[in-house]
Amino acid sequence: MSRALDIIKNEDFTSDNLVYLLSAEGDERKQIYEKAAEIKDRYVGNKVYFRGLIEFSNICAKNCFYCGIRRDNGTMERYYVNRQEVIQAAEYAWKEGYGSIVIQSGERTDKWFVDQITELLQQIEKATNKELGITLSMGEQSEETFSRWKEAGADRYLLRIEASSKELYHKIHPNDKLHSYDKRLNALKLLQKLDYQTGTGVMVGLPFQTLEHLANDLLFFKNLDIDMAGMGPYIEHEQTPLYQYKDQLMPKKMRFELSLRMVALLRIMMKDVNIAATTAMQTLDDMGREKALKVGANVIMPNLTPVKYREGYLLYEDKPCIDEEAEECKSCLEARIHLAGGEIAYNEQGNPKHYYKRTGKTDK
Repeated sequence: MSRALDIIKNEDFTSDNLVYLLSAEGDERKQIYEKAAEIKDRYVGNKVYFRGLIEFSNICAKNCFYCGIRRDNGTMERYYVNRQEVIQAAEYAWKEGYGSIVIQSGERTDKWFVDQITELLQQIEKATNKELGITLSMGEQSEETFSRWKEAGADRYLLRIEASSKELYHKIHPNDKLHSYDKRLNALKLLQKLDYQTGTGVMVGLPFQTLEHLANDLLFFKNLDIDMAGMGPYIEHEQTPLYQYKDQLMPKKMRFELSLRMVALLRIMMKDVNIAATTAMQTLDDMGREKALKVGANVIMPNLTPVKYREGYLLYEDKPCIDEEAEECKSCLEARIHLAGGEIAYNEQGNPKHYYKRTGKTDK
């Protein structure tokens, strides 16, 4: 038996062993992917869940060094999707059997923004007969805000840590109270306390990042007992401070392969969580999302943002599908999922099985 299979069989997921698996080549890399596919099939099946993505606004109070919509990017034309357009996108998802949506935006905590999201959630619930699962991804909020949004209809929340190493986190964010590692970690724990299906994630291939960082990211997910994950390659953006390190980055192909291995290893370590095949995977490889589905991912996010806004939500360069209407995006992803051997789970919210195991609740 190879060392890789021995580690997996014994579930001996130390940091050193995970570094070994992340650096595996040839037959051992193939064995990791095959094992991840086998575990995915056994624990979550071949169903792929659609999460219709609505990029509500690119106005952000934060100034993260890697992000194209950071506050200080003065080249960015800022926008909101108007309320009726958001509701129409949600109704489209509901009528098309998507099961759930993700509403994403720049990070803000002001009263106007919090009230807007609360009212949007209430109106979406009413328009879709409370049958649509709703994920929010809007950064750190107070316990009161998280509670309000939960009561208004949100049941999942994605808050990406981006780097679970405190040292690395502070290298990719400004060193101030608005960009606090501890505050972000506490927000993740607060989401679990408030009974959200809780997700997080990291970027792969960041400047200053090592395989040890990535191994510890996987252990962070495991120790935090997350329900959902979104991981993808770091892709540089010219209007960000980290762009100055572009010549020091690993090649894009390597970033993609490492991202794929992170997906596979997380599936092996946390067998029943939901894992997204992220859009960034497709940016670096034409078949990126299909490859991610084959080695462990089980969620994909068709973009429902009206096309006229999409160029305003470029977190990174060369983002695909920014000119596809919702129906085109759906048809494209249907074909991609079938190519990957998956079955689209229409009219299912696709709540992570791990959430029910973690909370002791029963799937509705």
